[in-house]
Amino acid sequence: MNALLFLIILLLSFPVFFIPKSLKYFYTLFLLTSGIILSSMWCFELLSTDRQVLEMPLELPFLQNGLAFIIDKLSAFFIVVVNITVFIGFLYARGYLQPYYQSKNALRFSIHYFSYLWLYLSMIMVVMIRDGLSFLIVWEIMALSSFLLVIFDAEDRTIMKTGISYLIQMHVGMFFILISFLIVDKATGQMSFDVLRLYFSSHSNFLLFILFFIGFGIKAGFIPLHTWLPEAHPAAPSHVSGVMSGVMIKMGIYGILRVLMSVQNDLLLIGLIILSISLTSGVLGVMMAIVQHDLKRLLAYHSIENIGIIGIGIGLGMIGLATNNTALSLLGFSGGLLHVMNHSLFKSLLFFNAGSVYQATHTRNIEHLGGLMKKMPYTAILFLIGSLAICGLPPFNGFISEYLIYLGMFKSLSAANLYQSIIILSSIVGLALIGGLAIFCFTKAFGIVFLGEPRSEKASMAKEVSRVMIFPQFITVAFIILIGLASVYFVKPVFNIVSQAFRLPDITMVADSSVNNLTRISILSGIFVITIIILLVYRHFHLKMKQIDIGPTWGCGYTAGTSKQQYTATSYTYNYNHLAKPLLQTKKIMDDIREDEIFPGKRTFESHSDDIFKKLLIDKPIDWFSSLLKKIAVMQTGQIQHYILYAFVYMLLVFLLTYFNLI
Repeated sequence: MNALLFLIILLLSFPVFFIPKSLKYFYTLFLLTSGIILSSMWCFELLSTDRQVLEMPLELPFLQNGLAFIIDKLSAFFIVVVNITVFIGFLYARGYLQPYYQSKNALRFSIHYFSYLWLYLSMIMVVMIRDGLSFLIVWEIMALSSFLLVIFDAEDRTIMKTGISYLIQMHVGMFFILISFLIVDKATGQMSFDVLRLYFSSHSNFLLFILFFIGFGIKAGFIPLHTWLPEAHPAAPSHVSGVMSGVMIKMGIYGILRVLMSVQNDLLLIGLIILSISLTSGVLGVMMAIVQHDLKRLLAYHSIENIGIIGIGIGLGMIGLATNNTALSLLGFSGGLLHVMNHSLFKSLLFFNAGSVYQATHTRNIEHLGGLMKKMPYTAILFLIGSLAICGLPPFNGFISEYLIYLGMFKSLSAANLYQSIIILSSIVGLALIGGLAIFCFTKAFGIVFLGEPRSEKASMAKEVSRVMIFPQFITVAFIILIGLASVYFVKPVFNIVSQAFRLPDITMVADSSVNNLTRISILSGIFVITIIILLVYRHFHLKMKQIDIGPTWGCGYTAGTSKQQYTATSYTYNYNHLAKPLLQTKKIMDDIREDEIFPGKRTFESHSDDIFKKLLIDKPIDWFSSLLKKIAVMQTGQIQHYILYAFVYMLLVFLLTYFNLI
């Protein structure tokens, strides 16, 4: 019955094309809420009891073997993460899409709402379906629906080109997943996640895992499989960017975890591969984020960084399994899994903030912003909270998941041998470097965008966005603070999920010790928050009884007359840019002043950093293929006799190859 209700919601999505334009949003919201309530009931049934699996068969006349929705605790966790972010994102979308109602017709909104609903439903089905063929179908639906969401502003040829590039790369990823399932099918006679354990028991674990990892890693955005991500996120509407970054890329993480649950051999090698790629993704992701001038592109590179942090936890967990280190396995996997939820919250919040800034100023260029805290105080506060959370600072949620990963590494050092100690210490240094660079990046982002004076007329004319856009973001903030202050209630279920998924031995001692540490952290964080609130309340009433004079800030003997005396995004990172230039390939675009130019004319300065992986893996092959097609184009003469000749030569070639038994 439950599966049938889900099917009904799927079918009811189609009438959105016939609903009046003014009601399309509310109709979609009703269906979305129904799906969220239904799937949340399934998750509550699993996560609140000792029940391990919830199976819901669905027999349909056009499916020979039927279809089954199978939810275990890992699936339930991902469903909860998807439900929260997708629902808040759609609440935010109401205000964000309001200006578009004047310029886009009803069909465009029908496609957008239909695609948003199907992106949600496909993500839910991805984590519930074990059959390989059915999984690939819903994986494809997820790619197509997100593609339609990305090209919402398809009138812009750049966005359309970005969307097509995104769709192609998603199909490359699906090709690797398909090949992986076909290999399993050939060896076992079944195409399913459920037979992976049987396959891994008698075949190479490493080779098949690498194929799966490439397919799922493209969706997740691990470097060097990330090239679609910094392009697609800025192109999509901000509520879509928040959902794609917050939960859609986590479907790749889910796929990797689902495969790892069945791996039996080569655990250490697989763990080292994941850890190495994740450290690279985390460090390079944040390094490339720092030099971005587009606010949404900056956030997109931070998605790569945080996927790296999740991968570090998973890699350490696999190394813990290989070395029988329960603490490293439990805390590594748990930190990575909890970071899936934490990242979905603060990254979606930051993308919503970026959307608010864009709607108020009509630009995403950081260099053209500034002084927005005076114009948009709520957005500034929300962005600041998101920035603190993504930097892993207490008392916010990002700190908790990173703390678990750190705790697992430090607990494992005492019993580690030389090689294990080198691996763990390298991971500690890498994770610390990622955190430090993230703080540097977001001091730049917040400072240049919200502090100082406006750098353009657009920024000076900005106004706070509507309450319809502000309210959903406070729901996200509530979750961010709740996880930070009451982390024990979120960490305990994650421990149970990890111990069940990876069949860990007795985790009581490690879990209890970690929970005690988190309890102390929560108490200290609570004391800190209460102290801040008391001071703010005292300040409010104290100043209420005083006469307040407002005057200019002392400028040390000089007050800057224009915003040109302020830091820009480029000047803020100048020293960093100089140090990282060999890796980031930063280029300066300007006309040099000639020696004979006594009175220099007007000039512009621009800096640009290329993504070296995109350049090597995407741009160069495309340029080579394009040049090849141009050379082949000489055969397009437009003369009918030439085309007849081509067909004749082809038929002759086929005849000769057949005659000599070559085909």
